[in-house]
Amino acid sequence: MINIAAYAGAAIAEIAGCFAFWAWLRMGKSALWLLPGLASLALFAYLLTLVDSAAAGRAYAAYGGVYIVAAIVWLWIAEGVQPDRWDITGSLVCLAGAAIILLGPRS
Repeated sequence: MINIAAYAGAAIAEIAGCFAFWAWLRMGKSALWLLPGLASLALFAYLLTLVDSAAAGRAYAAYGGVYIVAAIVWLWIAEGVQPDRWDITGSLVCLAGAAIILLGPRS
């Protein structure tokens, strides 16, 4: 359960932090947007350390699938663009891959 919470929190923090930079560079927002953006990206990095994995690379690889799903949710909620069937299908494939990486039996 901690893994799910850590990944979900990390995804929100990463997307919010990256969006702060997007808003500054692409939407003409104030550079002050970078302050919460940087804090959010630091929180993202911290949350990934909470994932129960013996190897950082494996935790990061599995996170990739979670991030993709979160980005599609962001597209829908924050940007008002409804995901199409290819967005949803691709997200599910990535999430399945993340589960295989993180939960696969290891010797």
